[in-house]
Amino acid sequence: MLLKDVGKTPDEIRALVKKYMIETYERYDFICERVEGMYLYNEKGEGYLDFYGGIAVNNAGNRNPKVVAAAKEQLDHVMHTFNYPYTIPQALLAEKVCTLLGYDKIFYQNSGTESNEAMIKMARKYGIEKYGPEHYHIITAKNSFHGRTMGALAATGQPQSACHIGFGPMLPGFTYADFGNLDSFKSLVTKNTIAIMLELVQGEGGVHPATQEFVDGIRKLCADNNMLFLVDEIQTGWCRTGKVMAHQHYGFKPDIMSMAKALGGGMPIGAIVTSNEIAKAFNAGSHGTTYGGNPVACAAALAQITELIDRDLAGNAAKIGEYFMKKLRTLPRVKEVRGKGLLVGLEFTDPIGLDVKHGCVDRKMLVTLIGKNLIRMIPPLIATEADCDKAVEILRASIEAVKA
Repeated sequence: MLLKDVGKTPDEIRALVKKYMIETYERYDFICERVEGMYLYNEKGEGYLDFYGGIAVNNAGNRNPKVVAAAKEQLDHVMHTFNYPYTIPQALLAEKVCTLLGYDKIFYQNSGTESNEAMIKMARKYGIEKYGPEHYHIITAKNSFHGRTMGALAATGQPQSACHIGFGPMLPGFTYADFGNLDSFKSLVTKNTIAIMLELVQGEGGVHPATQEFVDGIRKLCADNNMLFLVDEIQTGWCRTGKVMAHQHYGFKPDIMSMAKALGGGMPIGAIVTSNEIAKAFNAGSHGTTYGGNPVACAAALAQITELIDRDLAGNAAKIGEYFMKKLRTLPRVKEVRGKGLLVGLEFTDPIGLDVKHGCVDRKMLVTLIGKNLIRMIPPLIATEADCDKAVEILRASIEAVKA
């Protein structure tokens, strides 16, 4: 929809949002009317350089033409049905994902948090059926983020944060270890622990990649104690970190893996993948979804994955990410630059993050803020060196505008 089509002014749209919507976001003061490639365009036609990527969704570019065409074509045939008839997009996407990633089975969901709920439920049911009724304990990492529904929220290791406060009691059966500290994880293993659940690059936790030594240690710990290794690839998946999936950097395959965000290229879809043995935990009636595997979302996802792989956007993420991080280290007041591929964190020496974020928006660039002094950047993976150069100059101007 465009303003001219609905007969509303920008102020009238803002007023409607303020009057009717429950707001939990800090809104940017513009109306997004159009998107294309690396840019969002406001109601005046002004472009904003997108280093937000729909929060790691638009990996093949905003409104990728092939993804849009696939969704439109599917709308002419089946928009939605329940999960009893077979649908062609579901079947083709299942084949594509499972063969590409080396898994036996997939289960569709609508979002990242629902995918993590499914992963948690599958691990628990597998543990209880195989080892006994108390075998449901899962260890996750402090400062992790796994979603906002109650199971995924309980798995999120941020008990003092706004996402937890006021929503207790949390679902029991989770404990939190120090990310990167193998001994901390070992200390929490009990006879009833069925799994360890991790992001291999903590995103909301401040863009912290796991080390090879730590991941190897977790793998051995799981193997030695008959535990599953669950990996949340919601944000890191689909070429974001310079590999198709982040776990490929570490040379292993998770027992269950969740995905969403970039899977649909802008359409809401998530999934978990696993082995035939573990998948048996889900049987008739044990789990389900109305919209999961929606034909339009699956058609868009199939086109999105094809674009990501055919254009080697993982390779571009690795190359451009390295270039970008090197350039970011030349900026003033920078404590550390870290990340993998085009999942990048820029940490400042002092808490200027909010001012820098606002400065970037004023200069027509979109970024996210973690805490008070870390800017997170997750642009579309079609980004070029020229895009990164422009981003660095906008960041430089925004930093220099903040008084010391």
